Amino acid sequence: MGKSLHEGSAAARALYDEADGVLGWDLRKISFEGPEAELTQTKVCQPALFVHGLAVVAALREAGKLPEAKFALGLSLGEVTALTAAGVFDFATGLKVVAERGRLMQLACEKSVGGMAAIIGEERAKVAELCAAFDLEAANFNAPGQIIVSGDKSKVDALVAAAKDKGLKRVMALNVAGAYHSRLMEPARAAFAAYLAGVNFRRPRFAVFSNTTGQVVAAPAQIREALVKQVVSSVLWEDCMRACAAAGATEFWECGPGGVLAGLARRTEKAWVVKSFAEFADTTA
Repeated sequence: MGKSLHEGSAAARALYDEADGVLGWDLRKISFEGPEAELTQTKVCQPALFVHGLAVVAALREAGKLPEAKFALGLSLGEVTALTAAGVFDFATGLKVVAERGRLMQLACEKSVGGMAAIIGEERAKVAELCAAFDLEAANFNAPGQIIVSGDKSKVDALVAAAKDKGLKRVMALNVAGAYHSRLMEPARAAFAAYLAGVNFRRPRFAVFSNTTGQVVAAPAQIREALVKQVVSSVLWEDCMRACAAAGATEFWECGPGGVLAGLARRTEKAWVVKSFAEFADTTA
């Protein structure tokens, strides 16, 4: 992940060089070579995704292909990436925030047995009923008909097993390390709040949408509060996308390691113009 970016862009290389110094471990080696089991650990994956996202931005800007952004939004940890791109943090500070977030969330995962499942083709009201019945929480509202639930693994498994009898179209258990965006992340939320109290926040240079409300957040104190709350609350991704479009966004550019967000955007509204820039090679097309 990110190897071609590193090879094709001096600006991206500079970020990876800086990241290794900030983190104190070799992010490049794990990102480029794995092993996958190490890269997918929460404490590693989150910094890796953060650096990759901003490396794509840096490569686009270096190539003269990045128009002036008016809005930014990111799913889950991507919200910190969006805030950093908007100038709320410098790169090093944003990376430290993400590294601590990942470390604390991994600790919370290790202290519980959590799971997540994707519910496909159901309305929000139906999912709310299921969450109440199985004592789960809605973790992600990704797109119309794609909602992720989270909680104790035994309860997630019970929902998956009962899906057919409940008349559900499709429910899939997800291969995840824990119950993200649920109350099982409360230890991480509390510790993250204490950590962020010592971090300086600036007002964003352009509008950034919060996962917790689906609306723009701008005041430093409100951004800090939203990032803390986000650890245990639902990610309102569909709401963010719709609010951004309503605010005047004409194109959505995904700066990440794949095309997942672009797919969610197209599922939400087929008329939206969506582009993915997973690696530097793609930006020259």
